[in-house]
Amino acid sequence: MTAPFVVLAIAVTCIATVVGGVHGVRLSRTTSDFYVAGRTVTPWRNAFAIGGEYLSAASFLGIAGLVYASGAAMLWFPVGYTLGYVVLAAVIAAPLRRSGAYTVPDFAQLRLESARLRLFTSVLVVVIGWLYLVPQLQGADIAVATLTGAPGWVGSVLVVGVVTINVVSGGMRSVTDLQAVQYWVKLVAIAVPAVILVAIWAADHRPFPEMPAPRVESLGMEAYSTYSLLIALCLGTMGLPHVAVRFYTNRDGRSARRTTVPVIGLLGLFYLFPPVYAVLGRAYLPTLPPGGQADQIVLLLPHVIAPGAIGEALVVVLSVGAFAAFLSTASGLAVAVTGVIDQDLVRPRLRRWTGDDVDGIFSFRVSAIISMIVPLVITVALGHVGLATMVGLVFAVSASTLCPLLALGVWWRDLTARGAAIGMTVGAIGSLAATVVVLTGHLPPEPYAAYVQRPAAWTVPLAFVTAILASLATAERIPRNTLRTMTRLHTPERAHSGRRH
Repeated sequence: MTAPFVVLAIAVTCIATVVGGVHGVRLSRTTSDFYVAGRTVTPWRNAFAIGGEYLSAASFLGIAGLVYASGAAMLWFPVGYTLGYVVLAAVIAAPLRRSGAYTVPDFAQLRLESARLRLFTSVLVVVIGWLYLVPQLQGADIAVATLTGAPGWVGSVLVVGVVTINVVSGGMRSVTDLQAVQYWVKLVAIAVPAVILVAIWAADHRPFPEMPAPRVESLGMEAYSTYSLLIALCLGTMGLPHVAVRFYTNRDGRSARRTTVPVIGLLGLFYLFPPVYAVLGRAYLPTLPPGGQADQIVLLLPHVIAPGAIGEALVVVLSVGAFAAFLSTASGLAVAVTGVIDQDLVRPRLRRWTGDDVDGIFSFRVSAIISMIVPLVITVALGHVGLATMVGLVFAVSASTLCPLLALGVWWRDLTARGAAIGMTVGAIGSLAATVVVLTGHLPPEPYAAYVQRPAAWTVPLAFVTAILASLATAERIPRNTLRTMTRLHTPERAHSGRRH
């Protein structure tokens, strides 16, 4: 009896998202509206939107599955996700907003004055965005298959359709408001069932379950995996294209920094609850049903702990939160990827073919369709990969490529375009090669598998050191306007305003 109510709940969530996106047509009239919401988003509104965007399928389903399967060591995932915003606030939030760029490739060209570097950065942004969209679509597949029995691909197609309509309709302006609302939907959807299920557990007087522990002989590699994971999550957040673009929507650099403080609290509040499902899973469902996956544990528990009407109601609530997670994160990624495809691929070619000015909103909408079709094809071809595992690999790629560009670009005046390109190339080769090996299942034997599954500990330092050494070797190529650009990045807007008056 649950499936009809779940289908209705998912349908209502999707329809509400589409209605919000279509409403954005009335608000979005300029290219700035579509790309960065007119740069008028206040700190708290942006914080809620970031919370809605950042809490993805891996947060809603994947973390509980990881802790359930592998124990407390996996709690470093939510810690790393949250710490990533602390690093971002301290290192790049305000300078990135002061740059005045629309996208990460915009920043690359502004800072290093190289069209080739811009194109290379665009390719990386699109690759990272597509890789991060895959677990969102996989999460939708898992939810649909678990809750309704329908083929998994239905979830992917549904998310792609809704997000495409949403982004095409209103761009960043409408997506921002929807994501702000979806944060609260996700928080309520994961918190309320958790509280009710814990109350039932307490009433049952069940002992605290024994969680999986790491093997003693592998403690050294466990330590490596933990440190490498934290490096990926803390530095990878900085380079995620849908995270970086959110700070372009603030009014100024001060607002961008002020946005990050409440984000940390909002994320910390949400991450209190996924481990609860892992513990309850160990207490009530120590063995998954045949063909079951750890990522399903959040959706399976209500029926096991509270069979009947209460369990059905809780499953409906969780299904709403899960789809809010898929849709909000996918929407943010779609906007970021669409902006890059539009500026660096679609619009230049339309100009070349037509020999005339191109309607920016039209090209943005064409790019939005392209940005969602490719990850759908990848998802269908790839099959299931653990949600948090996939996300961890994407963070490693981001930390090994875009993070060195942003961090060194903001803080080191001697960075050159060639140095940045070589550093990002080395980081991309290492992290993407590791990703391919993991996804194809051709892991090396232990203990070497950990170096591939968690590559950030060696790919990130390698990328930074290479970028620095290559820049020093090409010191004669430091951009001509470096001093002016660095002053712009680090001078508060109020100082500029004071000089003008």
